[in-house]
Amino acid sequence: AQYLYRQGETYMFGRTGKPKDEKKAFEFFQRAALLNHPEAQGILAFCYEFGLGVEKDFKQAELHYIPAAELGNGLAQARLAFLRKYGRPSVRIDRAEAEMWQQKVKEQGKTAIAWLFYAACKENHPAAQYSLGVCYHDGVGVDKKESEAFKWYKKSAEQGHPRGQGILGFCYGEGFGVKKDEVEAMKWYRKAAEQGESVAIYNVGYCYEDGIGVEKDVVEAVKWYRLSAEQGNAFAQNSLGYCYEDGIGVEQDPVEAAKWYRKSAEQGYPWAECNLGYCYQNGIGVPKDDVEGAYWYNKAALQGHARAQHNLGFCYQNGIGVEKNEAEAVNWYTKSAERGNIFAYHSLGYCYQNGIGVSVNEIEAVYWYFLSAEEHHAPAQLSLGYCFRNGIGVEKDEQEAVKWFTHAAQQGNALAQNSLGYCYEEGLGVEKDEEKAVYWYQLSANAQNPWAQCNLGFCYANGIGVKKDEAMAVCWYRAAAEQNHARAQDKLGVCLQLGIGCEKDEVAAFEHFRMAAEQDHLTAMYHLANALEKGIGCEANLEGATYWFEKAASSGCRTSCERLKRLLVKECL
Repeated sequence: AQYLYRQGETYMFGRTGKPKDEKKAFEFFQRAALLNHPEAQGILAFCYEFGLGVEKDFKQAELHYIPAAELGNGLAQARLAFLRKYGRPSVRIDRAEAEMWQQKVKEQGKTAIAWLFYAACKENHPAAQYSLGVCYHDGVGVDKKESEAFKWYKKSAEQGHPRGQGILGFCYGEGFGVKKDEVEAMKWYRKAAEQGESVAIYNVGYCYEDGIGVEKDVVEAVKWYRLSAEQGNAFAQNSLGYCYEDGIGVEQDPVEAAKWYRKSAEQGYPWAECNLGYCYQNGIGVPKDDVEGAYWYNKAALQGHARAQHNLGFCYQNGIGVEKNEAEAVNWYTKSAERGNIFAYHSLGYCYQNGIGVSVNEIEAVYWYFLSAEEHHAPAQLSLGYCFRNGIGVEKDEQEAVKWFTHAAQQGNALAQNSLGYCYEEGLGVEKDEEKAVYWYQLSANAQNPWAQCNLGFCYANGIGVKKDEAMAVCWYRAAAEQNHARAQDKLGVCLQLGIGCEKDEVAAFEHFRMAAEQDHLTAMYHLANALEKGIGCEANLEGATYWFEKAASSGCRTSCERLKRLLVKECL
């Protein structure tokens, strides 16, 4: 076996006066591998991966790398770490397994990739140079070093190796080990793409989509994504799915989006697994199926995909597609937060503030809100503003609250716009300015926020920051009431009962008082009791009136307390 292996190397590199002959080299490696020679098995797989003396076949490469890696071959372990992390057509991505193989290489030290060093340095072999660059890129068998990775990628690319050219494009595009140069990036991507390299074809599409080193052209981007996707590239399949989902460069088609997400997800690409989960959760291009949604989130989450980890946590928190388990929700939020996901920061803060899956810890809640807010996440900025306004986990500071409400409001967060409007209306943490209050209420109301719609109605009803207009007040009260907003239902009830800004309608008024009272709105309870006592919009019902006066009185309504006393005295008489 050792003799056959040496003969394979002789023909691969053209040693001892023999001409370089990759086909003969492959045949010798194949014979040695059949005799369970681990190094031969590793190099045989390398030949399949790069098409050396045999037609390129990623699946065959994987099948030969696995037994060699299990026998401790460092080359096979290093290449499996790559293939499991990034995938290739017909090779399943599994980030957890990739980390396992990378750890195996680390345990062996630099000797694990000695063959790559030899082939790259001594034999100037382009595939080995590319592969050695990957080792420096990801820290496989060596310390991560961008400049060293770039050096080896460049050597490979300059010999015309398509994968070397493609990754060199990445280096220029990202400023990895070299000064960023997007035009140069596109040049190298094109060179590789012209040789059929599927990742480079995908990257050409990416450049067209974002206008990197070339004029932005989303239609052209889709063309390149499709070329790569049809070769089985998981990254391109996912991107093509995204284009169909959002109608980028192609007519929006959710069914087609889900189809391409599935193709990518079935190859283990975690972004696609997460996207497919989202499609199932929301019925995008597939029948809505919360269980299937959680299944795909889980697959991506187990690969360390931060967004999927957060979404899976949300499923556990709310019992969506899985049995509700708040502790498990916090577990996944924490994993996602550890990977820097700003949504998870906010969700963790919410859990700590409200004791969901953990003990209440308002200081910890503020810590997580702050991390997310600093990354410009509007919902977290809103939550942090509430904490400062109400002294939750921090000393009460209305000016600081206004600062965070403003940050969120300027990003279009409707709840923050309403809160900021209230601060301006009442002069909380900012100089009172009723016109600014109306401005922010209007923005929020236009976004269908019922709280702002009700507040805007109140402003019109009372001429606060705007010319008094009772009809407009009714319009906004009605918009909020239709969203089951209790305060708006009560306000609309008063308008309908008295004919303020609208035609008088006591029956409709009664119904709005009832809807609001059933949500425990205090003044609505009083108004409902009053209507029942006097038969306004309904038949008089003293028993019902007593019930609602009593309920309102027990909630602190003094007027209801007095009315209840008078009603009980009347009944005694």
